[in-house]
Amino acid sequence: MCNEYAQERSLDELLKEFARLDLPLGWDGGAPNMEPRASIRPTDPSYVVTGRDGGAHLDEMRWGFPGQRGPVINFRSDERSFPKGRCLVPIDAFFEFTGAKAPKSKWRFTPADQPFLGVAGLVRDDRFTLLTCPPGPDIAPYHDRQIVILPREHWAQWLDTSRPAPPIAPAPAGTLAVVQIR
Repeated sequence: MCNEYAQERSLDELLKEFARLDLPLGWDGGAPNMEPRASIRPTDPSYVVTGRDGGAHLDEMRWGFPGQRGPVINFRSDERSFPKGRCLVPIDAFFEFTGAKAPKSKWRFTPADQPFLGVAGLVRDDRFTLLTCPPGPDIAPYHDRQIVILPREHWAQWLDTSRPAPPIAPAPAGTLAVVQIR
């Protein structure tokens, strides 16, 4: 499952996208220096958005809950509800790998028709994990699971834990563009 992704958007671009939803995006202290990152791997710091005071709050956290056999970077969403700890991870691209032997083929998935993806995640203390579900048609040829890509119209509901979580489902066909990079 997803063990590498990119966060290449600037803070200004994130602010514009959240403003389009009438969902103010804030942060603690001075504005963060969000330099483009082409590769974020487990335990790396990354930006996530949580709900706070009726808006959205940008934080930097490490990817992966502590686990007995390494960090828990992906968490199955199947038949679960998430009444607390929800976050949204803005992702420009994610990668999947296919093949039995190294070097495996590497595939880059990007949004087909929007600036970036809003991926459902969970926060625990100062760490986060990405939720997964069965694959949609864009991912099924490459992997048997996919990260939960929330439609933009569900972002505010996902971040507002006083409301029930929106439905979690595989991404519909045409959500993602895919390119083989290795």
